[in-house]
Amino acid sequence: MSTQVCQVIEGRLPLLISMPHNGEAIGEEIQASMTEIGLRVPDTDWCIDLLYDFAAEMGAYTIKPRYSRFVIDLNRDPQGVNLYPGAQSTELCPTTCFDYSAIYLEGQQPDESEIQRRISHYWQPYHQQLSATLAQMQQRFGIAILLDAHSIRSEVSRFFAGSLPDFNLGTADGASCSEQLQAHLQNFNAAPYSQITNGRFKGGYITRAYGQPQQNIHAVQLELSQRTYMDAEQQQYHPGNAQQVKLVLRRLVQHLLDFAAKQTVERT
Repeated sequence: MSTQVCQVIEGRLPLLISMPHNGEAIGEEIQASMTEIGLRVPDTDWCIDLLYDFAAEMGAYTIKPRYSRFVIDLNRDPQGVNLYPGAQSTELCPTTCFDYSAIYLEGQQPDESEIQRRISHYWQPYHQQLSATLAQMQQRFGIAILLDAHSIRSEVSRFFAGSLPDFNLGTADGASCSEQLQAHLQNFNAAPYSQITNGRFKGGYITRAYGQPQQNIHAVQLELSQRTYMDAEQQQYHPGNAQQVKLVLRRLVQHLLDFAAKQTVERT
């Protein structure tokens, strides 16, 4: 199902892959206020939809937006709450790139009325579809698992020192999924890639808001280092590298589906 702002592809198994930072589009009325750097949307989670192009074949649901995170960040609290108190973060409607470059021309940053317009026009429709899809899955299967799929440059000094591990799994320190799923994730091996769980990235707004393990709705975020599938400058999709990391992403998706299947069997 497609709307103006996002696309949902229905699956046949209880796993939804959300790609909230995959979009690149910017409306003309917003483009006019942006810098050249901002218009290049450099902080996009590049090609996430290509990395998970096997999802439909495996039976997973997917949801992805049309518009860029520079329009509005779908993985931020609409009230503007910082998900990592005391640490650097970008706003609901970002005004600077990860490297602090200005996204908007001087004096043309979105004001409060514009932010509210974007919440209504872009943020709410995505989240309405996300919420409705999870509810549908839970009703249909008795369980729903959300994999919030992200990627980021391997080195971003604004957010973390040094180089990021390849696979960064987050469950809000275990709050967004059951203890059983948390234990199941500990058995996942991303080799030959490095991995960590609940390190610098513990899960953003989507993981924390939609993970409701008491309702048998579980959420996991994956922040994937872009060095695993981009070229050395991390500016272009590298098909060879991507094919290798997709093998591990498939294993992760299957690992989550195996958990869902086991839970379904135990409930019957």
